[in-house]
Formats: sequence, C-alpha cells, structure tokens
Amino acid sequence: MSTTEQVGDPPKAPSPKPHGKPRFMFNIADGGFTELHTLWQNEERAAISSSKIYDIWHRRHDYWLLAGIVLHGYARWTDIQNDGAFGVINEPFKGEASKGNYLEMKNKFLARRFKLLEQALVIEEQLRRAAYLNMTQDPSHPAMALNTRFAEVECLAESHQHLSKESMAGNKPANAVLHKVLNQLEELLSDMKADVTRLPSMLSRIPPVAARLQMSERSILSRLASKGADSHPTPVSLWGREVKGDRWGEIGGGDRDR
Repeated sequence: MSTTEQVGDPPKAPSPKPHGKPRFMFNIADGGFTELHTLWQNEERAAISSSKIYDIWHRRHDYWLLAGIVLHGYARWTDIQNDGAFGVINEPFKGEASKGNYLEMKNKFLARRFKLLEQALVIEEQLRRAAYLNMTQDPSHPAMALNTRFAEVECLAESHQHLSKESMAGNKPANAVLHKVLNQLEELLSDMKADVTRLPSMLSRIPPVAARLQMSERSILSRLASKGADSHPTPVSLWGREVKGDRWGEIGGGDRDR
C-alpha cells in the first residue's frame, strides 16, 4: 500500500496497458481513377509478407514523401532526403547505395512517385468539389450504360467460372449451361461495343472537369499547397487529412521513433 492510501479506501483500478503502437493509416480517395491503390495493395502485401515494412516502398513512404514536400517544397529531393525527420524514405534505397547512379535513380523515383500522388490528390479534390456542388452523372449517358454492362459481364463471368472445368471433364449439363453463359457474354460485349462507338461524340461535348468544378488545375494545386503550408514542421497531417484509425491502408506497427 502506498503512503497516499488509507485503510478502508477501495483499491485503485490498474492503469490500462498500452496495446502496442497504433497502426499506420493514410489514404488518398482518388475514386480508382489512378493506379495508386493497386500499387499500394501490391506493395503492402509484399512488405507485410516479407516483414520489410520499411525496406519496401509503400503507402507509409508516400505519406512521408508528401510531408517532406510540404515542408521543403516541390522537387527539393536532396533536402527531403537529408532531413532526419523523413529518413524513412531512404530505407528502400539502402541496397542500391553502391551503384554509381544511385542518387539520380533515387531522385527519378521520387519525382515519378510524386507525380502519381499529385494526380491522385487533384482527382480527390475534384471529387470533393463535385460532391460539394452535388454534381451527379446523367444515368442515360452511354458511359453509365457501359459501366452497368461491364458489371454484368464481370458478375456473369465470375459466378460461372467453374463451368469450364466441369465441361472439360465431360459434364454435359455443365456444358449446356456454359454455352448459354457464353451467348449471354457475347450479347453483352456486343452491346458494350455499341456503347463505346457512341462515347467519342458524347465526350467531345463535355467541358473539362476543372471547368465543371469552376476551378483550374492550378487553383486546385494552390489550394492543396496552402492547406499544407500551415502545418507544423513535424508533419502530422496533410491537406486536412490525418493519420488515424480507419479502414484504409492498414499496416501493422507504428512509425519508427525519431
């Protein structure tokens, strides 16, 4: 019993034990219009399976690359790499340090990666703006019909993919069903082809996305940069987003102690 406790006092509740480091969460909601999320998925799978969370570039490194750009400026790759706060972005390149073109290769990768992130951020801002303006797609537009038919093709193919093996094994009922499914797929693909031929004339009459959002691409980028410029030198948020618990980009373990 401690000196501050008295006889008859109820025992103090034990302090909750920490549940380890928080998981790293970060996302750019690009609506699937870039390859960013496909890359993240593949990279994170490789990083987790090999237990090389810092040695394989993935979502975590992209976050700190963006944070470094907010702090040091566009294309200031050397300054970002030399800043100890962003040392995590150097980890994937340690094995290449002996190569003669090491720095050039590293800077080219960072520039290429940032270009992809920038595209995703611009799209995210456009989608947010579209939601704010309550903009919706005309359901009669050929693009919507094409999207619907593509979903039907995908569903039909996935739900009957077992039929080909059964048909090859000599299952006659399965063979009959397979032929019906193939006929349905052929009809859907024919309809999609017709939709595609109508798209160019429709798209040519649609004004650019930036015009419909009443924002230029430069103003979008300026808005993103102005949000990031007010952040603290030790970055904890980017353009209004935070690293926090949600369903996006779950990577076990927190960042290294710096």
